[in-house]
Amino acid sequence: MLGPIKQTIQLATKFTALMTISEKSIKLLWSNAAGRCSFPGCDKRLSVEQAADTAPYTLGEMAHIKGKNPGSNRYDINQNDGERDLYQNLILLCPNHHTEIDKPENEGKYSVGWLIDAKSNHEKWVISMLTAKKIMTIEQLKNHIAGLLSDNHQAWIKYGPNSILAQRNPNSDSLHQLWTSERLSTIVPNNRAITKLLGDHRILFTHNQQPIVSKFISHAKSYELWVSDDIPYQAVERFPLEFDALIRE
Repeated sequence: MLGPIKQTIQLATKFTALMTISEKSIKLLWSNAAGRCSFPGCDKRLSVEQAADTAPYTLGEMAHIKGKNPGSNRYDINQNDGERDLYQNLILLCPNHHTEIDKPENEGKYSVGWLIDAKSNHEKWVISMLTAKKIMTIEQLKNHIAGLLSDNHQAWIKYGPNSILAQRNPNSDSLHQLWTSERLSTIVPNNRAITKLLGDHRILFTHNQQPIVSKFISHAKSYELWVSDDIPYQAVERFPLEFDALIRE
């Protein structure tokens, strides 16, 4: 039986029911791509809402770099079935670009190497966009981190288990799926960016502030481990409110 996370993602994404992609590969793919199409120049956000008063859904397709079935584009006869459904052989795309790379006439244009490079460059772009600003002062650092924290908080307010949407639709699979998607495509990438910013500019904090910084880094690491199903929810270190106060003071 499928786990609840994979089941809800499958309800809202367009891929065959016979796929055996693991929950871990799904989560790695969505978090590393920040929930955006990895096709060069697209970067379309793949989590959208139908309307303000209806259930949200996810628009995204996990495409195989080396084809899934014999006769499909880029199929590798030497690759086993397990390897075909691993994160390393998947790229997150919007429906239009998934269709484009799999057209028989485009096989030479979108080769295995081309898709691997596109995926790698997109994942690098995600981090660069989140940490692009040049940091010279503690005020600049705090301002940049504050923006990322605000995005995380907004995702929680809008889609989290205590949100108005969730309270109105407590048993909605699509809402649960969207909250999962937001954790993968917004909160985890933002936490990674904040952790990198703290690592690069930690010297800007005072001696007395260092323990608070450490608490956030520990929280971010444990949160991602939970989202990836590596630890239970009970093992997640809670978000340190003193870090929020430190950044916004």
